[in-house]
Amino acid sequence: MDILHRTEYKGWALSFLGGCLSCVFCSPVPTGLGQLLVWEWQSESYVLKQQGHFNSMVSLAYSPDGQYIVTGGDDASSYKGQTVSSGLRGSEGAWAQVLDSCVHGFLTLLPQVKVWNTLSGFCFITFTEHSSGVTGVTFTATGHVIVTSSMDGTVRAFDLHRYRNFRTFTSPRPTQFSCVAVDSSGEIVSAGAQDSFEIFVWSMQTGRLLDVLSGHEGPISGLCFNPMKSILASASWDKTVRLWDMFDSWRTKETLALTSDALAVTFRPDGAELAVATLNSQITFWDPENALQTGSIEGRHDLKTGRKELDKITAKHSAKGKAFTTLCYSADGQNILAGGMSKFVCLYHVREQILVKRFELSCNLSLDAMEEFLNRRKMTEFGNLALIDQDAGEENGVAIPLPGVKKGKQRSLCILFYPTIRWRCWAATSTEGLLIFSLDAQMLFDPFELDTSVTPGRIREALRQQEFTRAILMAFRLNERKLTQEALEAVPPDEIEVVSTSLPEVYVEKVLEFLASSFEASRHLEFYLIWTQKLLMTHGQRLKARAGQLLPTVQFLQKSLQRHLDDVAKLCDWNRYNIRYALAVSKQRGMKRTLEPLGTEEEEEEEEEAEASDEDSLHLLGGAGDEEGGMLV
Repeated sequence: MDILHRTEYKGWALSFLGGCLSCVFCSPVPTGLGQLLVWEWQSESYVLKQQGHFNSMVSLAYSPDGQYIVTGGDDASSYKGQTVSSGLRGSEGAWAQVLDSCVHGFLTLLPQVKVWNTLSGFCFITFTEHSSGVTGVTFTATGHVIVTSSMDGTVRAFDLHRYRNFRTFTSPRPTQFSCVAVDSSGEIVSAGAQDSFEIFVWSMQTGRLLDVLSGHEGPISGLCFNPMKSILASASWDKTVRLWDMFDSWRTKETLALTSDALAVTFRPDGAELAVATLNSQITFWDPENALQTGSIEGRHDLKTGRKELDKITAKHSAKGKAFTTLCYSADGQNILAGGMSKFVCLYHVREQILVKRFELSCNLSLDAMEEFLNRRKMTEFGNLALIDQDAGEENGVAIPLPGVKKGKQRSLCILFYPTIRWRCWAATSTEGLLIFSLDAQMLFDPFELDTSVTPGRIREALRQQEFTRAILMAFRLNERKLTQEALEAVPPDEIEVVSTSLPEVYVEKVLEFLASSFEASRHLEFYLIWTQKLLMTHGQRLKARAGQLLPTVQFLQKSLQRHLDDVAKLCDWNRYNIRYALAVSKQRGMKRTLEPLGTEEEEEEEEEAEASDEDSLHLLGGAGDEEGGMLV
């Protein structure tokens, strides 16, 4: 293969091989920024520009509909190097301004809040209003507003419609905020201070400071609102968790005494249980109504921390100082996800208090603390090779890294993430970036209450006999997607309500799950919308009694419908605009024109002569046409 084109762009050498569009992974100056550009080589311009966080992501949050993920990073740093210009906004979404200033050869990078699309995996907007590291991010209940906290002493609210910072919350005296939380209504914003040990409460509508909650004797490590009640839970390093009542002058309702420093706190989705992670690697569960402990999980042996290259103790003994730093319940409240100072994320069953699964976030051995035992090959008679600077002997002090190898300062794998389980998936931020784990693997054969009488032939025979309910039940018992789709789509639209009424309650949830997954690929949007409406109208009251178990299915259905709503809404708005424009043009053509100002006599004579000449030419053409018509006859 020959090189067809070569472009030099601000110190970047990009080579393109055959093809109209080439994807190039490039490292700009400075190298650590790590940008991805897609260039169109004929016009010598890029059509896509993407960049992640410069440093580690420290927090994340899912939007309520699951379409977006917001991440906050500790990107505030300086880089000594060559002068480069600021980043511009690219064609695929908004490309944020990364470089703020360049003074005496130092580049100052601003902390970033990035919003990612879960379907495409692209970042479409970046906010750089914070001047120090971002410590917490969260969505409001509507999903249109992002609230972030930072060490710069501000809490900011960003609008996802206009992509702007429309509200900035500050404290009476400078302080550093370590966490942020928003209530279920989206009207109350609270943030915990790391240095003053206080909790500040603001109004989202007015931006005014409503109250300052005092009582903790240590830094605030976590905040969480009860999803069902007006209760705020705050965790602190003073070995307590306090519950504050929003409607009772923000007075302390209960104080939960712990055996160690509290690092994270979260409510179960139904608000009936509270989970707290402490510094002694334990997860304790509490009844918030009665302030009683209902259970605990010992996670010290599940963290499985590695041994750093310069550690004097083994990994087994170093695990004593490690703990979980973040918690998140599953949507049904049966499981809890915990992660922290380890390369592993642990999934526990709450009632049984056992480890269900342990996920390994990274296998990258170029990071420190990845191996459990000491690497004896690096031990020499002169000491540990990890103490030797590998870049000291290189020319100009710069080493050329190999592809896929992280060069530079060796970092210990300290994971700071805010996971969530929605629609059978969860996300985590770590030193490796933003990771999303999903359980949506398509299985070839997974039957439900199967017996010998259920076969594809009997399903199609029931469809031919127009026994739609029996055919649908057998199709879901066989659990073959194509057969299920064939059985559902064979039902006439006017009989959907009758079939929905005759479905047993056990199969209603399965039909809703199938409809939610079918919305992403099927073209029969109206047909499946009718199915969804009839099912919810018929079985709504009985499904409401099992709201906690059906929450993942309903959220998955909402996510699929919201995506179609966004797509169809844009198309309908464009069509309405075109129709209005066509109607306005047609009305303008039917209206009488206003009288023009009279001209001079010479101009009028010239116009009359021109009209007379036009009439003569028309008469001549008409006569010639008559003669030709007569000859043809």
